[in-house]
Amino acid sequence: MGKVTGFLEFERLSEATEAPAKRLKHWREFVLHLDQEQARQQGARCMDCGIPFCNTGCPVNNIIPDWNDLVYRNQWRQALDVLHSTNNFPEFTGRICPAPCEAACTLNINSEPVGIKSIEHAIIDHGWQQGWVVPQPPTRKTGKKVAVVGSGPSGLACAQQLARAGHAVTVFEKSDRIGGLLRYGIPDFKLEKSLIDRRIAQMEAEGVEFAPSTYVGNPQDKAADGLTVKTPEALMAEFDAVVMAGGAETPRDLPVPGRELEGVHFAMDFLRQQNKAVAGDRLSSQTLARDKHVVVIGGGDTGSDCVGTSNRHGAKSVTQIELMPRPPEQENKALTWPYWPAKLRTSSSHQEGCERDWAITTKAFEGEKGRVKKLVAARVEWVKDEATGQLKMQEIEGSQFELPADLVLLAMGFVSPVANVLEAFGVERDGRGNARANTDDYRTSVGKVFAAGDMRRGQSLIVWAIREGRQCARAVDAFLMGESDLPR
Repeated sequence: MGKVTGFLEFERLSEATEAPAKRLKHWREFVLHLDQEQARQQGARCMDCGIPFCNTGCPVNNIIPDWNDLVYRNQWRQALDVLHSTNNFPEFTGRICPAPCEAACTLNINSEPVGIKSIEHAIIDHGWQQGWVVPQPPTRKTGKKVAVVGSGPSGLACAQQLARAGHAVTVFEKSDRIGGLLRYGIPDFKLEKSLIDRRIAQMEAEGVEFAPSTYVGNPQDKAADGLTVKTPEALMAEFDAVVMAGGAETPRDLPVPGRELEGVHFAMDFLRQQNKAVAGDRLSSQTLARDKHVVVIGGGDTGSDCVGTSNRHGAKSVTQIELMPRPPEQENKALTWPYWPAKLRTSSSHQEGCERDWAITTKAFEGEKGRVKKLVAARVEWVKDEATGQLKMQEIEGSQFELPADLVLLAMGFVSPVANVLEAFGVERDGRGNARANTDDYRTSVGKVFAAGDMRRGQSLIVWAIREGRQCARAVDAFLMGESDLPR
C-alpha cells in the first residue's frame, strides 16, 4: 500500500495548529487539515504489512490501507467512498477520535505510526469542499417506522443507515438541538457545530425526521419539565421498532465533605453552558472561570476540555488532578502493541496552560460563606494486594496538602445511562446499569426495543458509538424485513 519505500523516506507529519496565544481568544477550531500533497506523503508511508492491524484497532473497522493508497495515488473521490463505507461521520472522528488505529499501526512497532487520523480528516474535508457528500435517499420505502431515542453519534449513525434502507425514521432528543454529546459535550474549538448541522441537513434530505426538545419517558419525571413528552407506550404503539441510543449521562460524583459548596460542578454542566453560549443562546446564568483558581478532577478528555474552556474564560490558574499514577512518557511497545497503550498524553488544551498532578485523592472541599475556596487533598500510592493481585490505593502518611479552588469541575467519567428512561421502558439492566443487550441482535428484554452505543456498553469512544449504531441498524432492518443488506 502507498509507496513501497515510503515509510523509509518520509517522516510522520502532524497537522498544523494555530498558536495557543491566538486560539485562546476565540472558540473556533484551530487544527488545519493536511493539504493534498501532505496527505499524499502520509499515505505513502502506509506499509504493505500483510496483516493491517489498524483495521481491527479501529472499532468501525475502517479500511485504512485502501484509502491511504488511494490518497497516495490522488484518487480522492474513491478514497471518500471507501471511508464512508464503514463510517457515517468521518469529519467527527477525524477531529475527536483518539485514533486507536494509529496505536495498532505496524509502523508503530519501532517508529512513528502513519498519520491515519490526519489523512481521514483531509479526505472528508476535501470531499465536502468538492461537493461529493450528498444525500443518499432510498430507492424504495418499506412502510416500516423506527424511533431512535438519542441523537448522539450512535443514534445518528443508526438513523441514517435505517433511512437509507427505506424505513421512516424519527430521532427524538431531549435537548433543544440535535447532536447529543457532540453538540453539548465537546467544545466548539474541537468540533464546530456547523459540521453537525450539515449532516443533519443531509439526513433530513434522506428522509430522517428530528424531534428535539422531546423527552421520552414518564411525564412525572422531573427531566420532562418544559419538554414535549413521548411515553414509551406511545412510541411502542406508533413505531415498529424503537432504538435506545442515549448517552451514559449519569456523572460519577465525589461524596466528600464540602461537596455541597457553591462552585463545585459537574464538568458536563460547565461545558454544556459554554456550548450554548457559543451557539448564541442567552443564558440566565453561566458558570465562568474568569479570574478564578480552577481545579479539574479527572484526567480524561472531559477534564482536558474543561482545561481548554477555563483558559478561554481567562482563569487565574488551572490545575488538573488525577487519582491514578502518572503514566510513562513512552509505552513499552513490545509489550502493548497493537493495543491501546497507557502512556502520558498531552492535549492541545494542556499545551495552552495547565498544572497537572497524579496519584491525588480529594479529601474535602472547604469554603467561606457557602462558596468553595480550597481543595484538601493527599497523595496516594497504588500497592498490589498479594492475595488478589489487584492494585489498591493507600494514602501516603503526612502527604496532605491544599489547593486554592474558586471553581471545582468534576470530570471523573460517567457511571450509567439515565435510569429513568430505562425504567420507563422496563428494560432489563446489567450490573453497571446499562441496557442489557448483546452485539448479535442488539435486542433488549422488551420486544421490538433495541439498545446501542453508550446506552448499551457504557461510557465509550465516538468510534464505538458509530459502530454500534450501524450494527444495531442492521439488526433492526433484519428484524423488520427478515433479512438485511446493510453492512455491519
